Amino acid sequence: MAAEKNERPIKVVAENRKARFNYAIEDTIEAGLALTGTEVKSIRSGKSTIAESYADSKDGELWLINANIPEYLQGNRFNHEPKRPRKLLLHKRQINKLMGAVDREGMTLIPLKLYFNERGRAKLLLAIAKGKKLHDKRETTKKRDWSREKGRLLRARG
Repeated sequence: MAAEKNERPIKVVAENRKARFNYAIEDTIEAGLALTGTEVKSIRSGKSTIAESYADSKDGELWLINANIPEYLQGNRFNHEPKRPRKLLLHKRQINKLMGAVDREGMTLIPLKLYFNERGRAKLLLAIAKGKKLHDKRETTKKRDWSREKGRLLRARG
């Protein structure tokens, strides 16, 4: 089956690369974002960051806190605030599941990727994660170094 002409591939705009190192990721979920027009245009330019952001609940809704979407240069007076809290669009059942995990098990909601899906909608890949301790991070580094070294040795042999 060939892809239809009006469908675009997924375009990743911002990625939280340190998240997999700093957190043990349990589960992921895709969430929509309530954005203004200038925010969407600014995200399309590819300068937004989600590295130090997280999701939090307020009045039964989930909000993306501390994500930086810079002002759109041609936005003049209609521009947005770069670090304003943005509402995450999820079903009530999904919100309850996520907030239950946060409240009961001490998990955190961390954004992994900000991207545009096939239909051109801005989406956020949200992870339920538990923070790693220092010794866990060291273990991760050891495993990564060993796999890199193993690859080098295998290439040298064959």
